Amino acid sequence: MSLSRRALLSTAGATALLAVAAPPSLARPRPRVTANAIRQIPLQGAVNVRDLGGYLTYDGARVRDGLVYRGDHLGKLTTADVAALGALGLSRVIDFRIPLEVQYDGADRLPAGVAGVSRSVTDNGLFGQLLTAIGSRDPVRQEEMLGGGRAAAFMTGVYRTFVTNAANRQQFGATLRELAAPGSGPQLYHCTSGKDRTGWASWLVLTLVGVPERSATEDYLASNVFRAAYDARVREGLKQGGLMQNPDLIIPLQEVRQEYLDAALAEVRTGYGSLYQYVTQGLGLDLRTLAGLRERLVG
Repeated sequence: MSLSRRALLSTAGATALLAVAAPPSLARPRPRVTANAIRQIPLQGAVNVRDLGGYLTYDGARVRDGLVYRGDHLGKLTTADVAALGALGLSRVIDFRIPLEVQYDGADRLPAGVAGVSRSVTDNGLFGQLLTAIGSRDPVRQEEMLGGGRAAAFMTGVYRTFVTNAANRQQFGATLRELAAPGSGPQLYHCTSGKDRTGWASWLVLTLVGVPERSATEDYLASNVFRAAYDARVREGLKQGGLMQNPDLIIPLQEVRQEYLDAALAEVRTGYGSLYQYVTQGLGLDLRTLAGLRERLVG
């Protein structure tokens, strides 16, 4: 099937946070019901693992279930969680985290036979700065580092690097090529919170296979729903533990926002002129790969 020209040309449009508080609860917030049902994989040790399937495309087709999954980090999965992942038939799990994040949260716990691929995408120093700010226990320093719109501004900078950083482009390009490869099994990619690096990759996948931009953006913003309860517990844990007097300073780091996505898209327009030029010139994907991505994921 041919790629949607509208999707290809469309250009409109830290990871945080630390498991300092309690582990994720078994309770799950219910996603907002839309025409495109968001399919969460319920796990005890991760709150933002989802099937990217189910979305309608411009021409009335649908993204296939069970082929592409997005998630937050898998370092704290329970034995039951690992078994649940095993039931998905995954062939590969791609980890976008940098080594510092892996060191802090632990390596992925994966089912036997699933290949784990480390494919670091820089967070532009976000995780290290966050550890520094929280570890200082100094409300004045924390305000200086995160207050006054600085946390949100840092996040827009992170998103710009998804487009401007050559190493990041190489990692996203490699991931999209693997998703498009004929005969490849189901795959999951993730970062720490499953919202920024993972969110950008997912927005690209959905848009490139012909899902309307509005639906792709709803999928991106849905991380706020799935992470809300857990992130609130993190903030409460920071306050109760005496690490932050004003843990709301980290909300801009915990959330996804339209302005963050728009920052990446603005870089696409500035550097490449269109999404099509970004994925072909910036990510190095040829037309055969783009057509293969659509053919494999949409039916």
